[in-house]
Amino acid sequence: QVQLVESGGGSVQPGGSLRLSCAASGNFFSINFMGWYRQAPGKQRELVARIMSSGHTNYADSVKGRFTISRDNAKNTVYLQMNSLKPEDTAVYYCNADGISYSGGYQYGIWGQGTQVTVSS
Repeated sequence: QVQLVESGGGSVQPGGSLRLSCAASGNFFSINFMGWYRQAPGKQRELVARIMSSGHTNYADSVKGRFTISRDNAKNTVYLQMNSLKPEDTAVYYCNADGISYSGGYQYGIWGQGTQVTVSS
């Protein structure tokens, strides 16, 4: 079982930056996929970015070129650097992990508690 703890959310003006972090803890060998999702009021949760243990990444079109996802496998931590923030980026951001290997098999679809990001002038 893995627990995800997020930090770095807050309020910024349009054009500002934030850096989110998510640290995984528990008894496991490795995590294949780590990613960030977000959910705005009245909308479905959507994928923002994800990264494999190999370093391969993909991004939602709405954030491509502005956000950068990275991970430190030794620290079991994933980061989301958010630049040039827009009001439409306002949402609760959730860390996700899947393909978590442990001695008995795999876990999928583990979520953090969510952290609020607000972009307004």
